[in-house]
Amino acid sequence: MKLKALIVDDEEFARKNLTMLIEEYCPEIEVIGEASRKDQAKAIIESSNPDVVFLDIRMPSGAEGFELLDEIENKNFLVVFVTAFKDYAIRAFNASAIYYLLKPIDIEELKKAVQRLIATKELYKENPSNYNTYFESLKDLSNNLLRNKPSNRIAISHTKGLKIIDDDNILHLEASGNCTTIYFVDGKRYLDTRTLKVYENLLNPDKFSRVHKSHIINLKRLTEYVNEDGHFAVMDTGLRVPIARNRVSEFVKMLKEV
Repeated sequence: MKLKALIVDDEEFARKNLTMLIEEYCPEIEVIGEASRKDQAKAIIESSNPDVVFLDIRMPSGAEGFELLDEIENKNFLVVFVTAFKDYAIRAFNASAIYYLLKPIDIEELKKAVQRLIATKELYKENPSNYNTYFESLKDLSNNLLRNKPSNRIAISHTKGLKIIDDDNILHLEASGNCTTIYFVDGKRYLDTRTLKVYENLLNPDKFSRVHKSHIINLKRLTEYVNEDGHFAVMDTGLRVPIARNRVSEFVKMLKEV
């Protein structure tokens, strides 16, 4: 069964272009409507119950898209933001584990987004409570983008859905193929589908350091550096995390500046 999609953008050309790309390259998606204004979009969502909303983040001031999401009562759909924002905004999107497409739209990125939507929709069908966490994450994104409010809350996608965590609770992160295992100070761990490189760009560099091609540590949990039988960062749990030889000099310099 195809996913039903609504496209919301105040520019007609942008709506028609995205509709054309979806119809040509994404047979898993059926575009059931288009909207140029918030009230139009709200009416279609409430009457047609789409599976996904492709939402331009400027409609036209930037706030309308988030206002639309706030006003919908039956929140059982996914959102893909279509945006020209870059840099800081991308970090905010990734921190919220929210799908986004940059304008002009890349066909391969659109295909990837659709495949993630299909997998997520199936997962949320089994665990509908995930939608509550998902829209909480959207609220964090709204705060970050519209109010330029810094946040240390990160949404991670794991095998059962979505979880929002405080980055202070992260002990360290380890590459697991193209995924990342996140270890927490309470001993729990989650496998996220994003790479360690994504987290290197996402996490605050004043709090986290990539000490090895496979490891990022929380500097607040670091207690010691040892160089016996190798180079290691010793965490407050006693865990020894290896430091790559080519990163030792930079790491030691950073410690002296702390």
